[in-house]
Amino acid sequence: MKRNETLFIGFMLFSMFFGAGNLIFPPLLGVQSGTSYWLAMAGFIVTGVGLPVLVIAAVSVVDGGIQAIGNRVHPLFSTIFTVIVYLCIGPFLAIPRNANVAYEMGVRPFLSGSARHSSLSLLLFSFVFFLLVYLVSLNPDKMSKYLGRWITPVLLAAMVILCAVGFFRLMGRPFQAPSAGYQSVPFFKGFINGYSTMDALASLAFGIVILTAVKHRGVHDKKQLTAYTLKAGLIAGLILALVYLALGFIGAKMASAGTFQNGTDILTAMSALLFGEAGKALLGFIFMLACFTTVVGLTTACGQYFSELMPRFSYHQIVIAVSLVGFTLSNLGLNFILKFSVPFLEMAYPVTIVLVVLTFFHHLFNGSKKVYACTLLFAGVFAVIEGLEGFGVPLGYVQTFAQSLPLASAGLEWVVPALFGAAVGIALSKWGPHTEPQPAVNPKVTNDSL
Repeated sequence: MKRNETLFIGFMLFSMFFGAGNLIFPPLLGVQSGTSYWLAMAGFIVTGVGLPVLVIAAVSVVDGGIQAIGNRVHPLFSTIFTVIVYLCIGPFLAIPRNANVAYEMGVRPFLSGSARHSSLSLLLFSFVFFLLVYLVSLNPDKMSKYLGRWITPVLLAAMVILCAVGFFRLMGRPFQAPSAGYQSVPFFKGFINGYSTMDALASLAFGIVILTAVKHRGVHDKKQLTAYTLKAGLIAGLILALVYLALGFIGAKMASAGTFQNGTDILTAMSALLFGEAGKALLGFIFMLACFTTVVGLTTACGQYFSELMPRFSYHQIVIAVSLVGFTLSNLGLNFILKFSVPFLEMAYPVTIVLVVLTFFHHLFNGSKKVYACTLLFAGVFAVIEGLEGFGVPLGYVQTFAQSLPLASAGLEWVVPALFGAAVGIALSKWGPHTEPQPAVNPKVTNDSL
């Protein structure tokens, strides 16, 4: 495969990652972390960049991707976990969130009077948005052309203009004092906030899309597939890290300009300060492109997975279903969508992190299912406790115990239970004969299914 093709696939992966959350959360982190910015951003990059790249690497190493990784615990767990991940990064959460943010930033500011507050305008916008998503998603083997060669360079050029002018105009402003949470443990606070990008979960799905794109270019050797996929992941990760650093730095410099509720407010104020009315158009353009490319990537990933899981439904039928569900939920409003995102991520991310870490240490414990099961059980229980707390469910003494664990103040109370579970699993695996688990057969995506 040619070097420029690897570059374009890396661009494609970046554009699939780079959606609403990737734009909103880094500047908010910058405003809130202040003088602790560099430590906080380091933690954010670990989970917002490093973890997604590790997931891409894990998916490329294990035949069958996320399904096979989950089978190392149990086939039932694998199916349930994979379906939940795809539904939440797809039509039930990430897709409607991106579509709604695209409307809020790309269309709504330019409406006047009652139209700005009319649900009809959102309905019309989302109809056109998802129609375009459907049309582009029909040919996933051409996504590197659509996203990598055309859309991503334009998106990056717009981002460079925004960030370069921001650096030049805001350089003299001092960092402010950090807010609560960033004063004592800024690294871990940034680490947790990196969950909000949802990119590690998306990587579980995007890994197969990237592998498919590489295969369509005639690469079928296992080592070469892994190498090219990892290179594409590193390219996307590097660009993401640079964008996060720039947006976070600008956010930190904007802290003295006023009080902001979220990253959208910060970017809106910054664009107006730097470019006036033209800044509103530039920012809207960036959000529209970023959200569109992410939704296309997620729709394609869902289409490929569910058409293989349920062969009686074609890829095209799944894409239609995902687009319709995303269209419907996006019209419920952004606040409704965001209400459920953080608690869900607090439950899903620890399980994902444990699975990926165990994948890379697989051979050290001979791939024992007992190690996988015990580690995930102990980590999962406390991740669920954290998530339920986020949903406002009272847990009494259980919650009190969880908060007494090491790292609980940093939102990582599941780490010590996970280590304990791994130790229990290793001990149990030594009590009886061990049989190396065979990789589960996962149907490959073929041109016929697309």
